[in-house]
Amino acid sequence: MSSPSVPAERFAVHHVQLARAGAAAIAALMITFSPDHSAAVGLSVFSGFGILTAIVFFLAAWLTYPAGRRWAPLSLGAVAVIAGMIAGIGPWRTSTTFFVLVIAWAFVSGAVELLSGLRERRADAARRGQARDAVTVGILTLVLGAAMLVIPAQYVLEYTIDEAGTFTLTGTTIAVGVFGGYAAIVAVYLAIAAFSPRPKAAGEADAVAPAPEEGTA
Repeated sequence: MSSPSVPAERFAVHHVQLARAGAAAIAALMITFSPDHSAAVGLSVFSGFGILTAIVFFLAAWLTYPAGRRWAPLSLGAVAVIAGMIAGIGPWRTSTTFFVLVIAWAFVSGAVELLSGLRERRADAARRGQARDAVTVGILTLVLGAAMLVIPAQYVLEYTIDEAGTFTLTGTTIAVGVFGGYAAIVAVYLAIAAFSPRPKAAGEADAVAPAPEEGTA
């Protein structure tokens, strides 16, 4: 008798990782190539990142994970969509909102993903690989929140470059850059994880192993 299995992999784990990597890569590229690192731009990018990531998590909860394992993608999707929608409110796009919103999202999302990874580490080999990736991304997200906490929001430094002009470096500029760096690291990590060989789940090897020939010892 065959055991109950995960729903058909129309949207497998590596698809989830690739989609998340794509959302993070878009955010990283938009920040990298934008000459404006203001709170308005940072929140605009974060809004799109949060909503795209939420869509990926909700699809994963529906198409990828069985009922007992849906709490993590649903929780991560809910946190991401709430943060993304708040970031999309124009009048709220201030430096204070950027710091508070990204820090809150990073700590909550990072903690949920880290916890889900730690719980999955006791599963079979295939799920242990997924658990390692969740733990890594969860830690990276928590580090983002910690880094944002130590950046002084009111920091302002004016400096001059010969033949280029005078520029102003602010805490918000640094924070937006830090978020862009986080997005770039997560994009690369998840893309590598998606293309890395994955151990087969328990029972898969037996299902594909060739039957022994008659008469063999």
